[in-house]
Amino acid sequence: MNTYSLPNLPYPYDALEPAIDRTTMEIHHQKHHQAYLNNLNTMLEKYPALVEQKLEEFLRTPPTSVVNKADLNFFKNNAGGFLNHNFFWTILGPQKEIDEKLRGEVENKFGSLTNFKIEFTKTAVSHFGSGWAWLVRDPQGELKIYSLPNQDTPYQNDDTPLLTLDLWEHAYYLKYQNRRAEYIENWWTILKLL
Repeated sequence: MNTYSLPNLPYPYDALEPAIDRTTMEIHHQKHHQAYLNNLNTMLEKYPALVEQKLEEFLRTPPTSVVNKADLNFFKNNAGGFLNHNFFWTILGPQKEIDEKLRGEVENKFGSLTNFKIEFTKTAVSHFGSGWAWLVRDPQGELKIYSLPNQDTPYQNDDTPLLTLDLWEHAYYLKYQNRRAEYIENWWTILKLL
């Protein structure tokens, strides 16, 4: 049976310093991301009929006829945690690789890159508890900013993720403790696409 594996980071663990320290990156990737993966693979062993289904499709339309109700939320959380982290690592980097098309769309939608950063930051700072802040494209092609709790994903809203910020404490607590706003401010320096 095919199961998922932990993707390698596209950069060394210390590449995002000083914004995110090496120890946080190692724990976040090797422990937290790995735990979502392990739980996901355990669920796939229990429900082998889902192995061929893309995780994005599972999250868009949970197979309630295949997965029992007790397992569905556990499966959703771990599939979401695995996918969210897979995506999160790819939009960060030690060097900017500006996506000019996305940048143009953001400036057109929000008036300027500065306005976008203000609105996205406000969404991230005001999110209560654990979760993620997102920039997404909805099915009509419109850009939207919102946050989601826990390991929920834009796929559940039929949206396509473009950018995300991990707001779980394990993403920043070793360096920033309760200073989430400082973590968010420094995240902009390692977001490589804008």
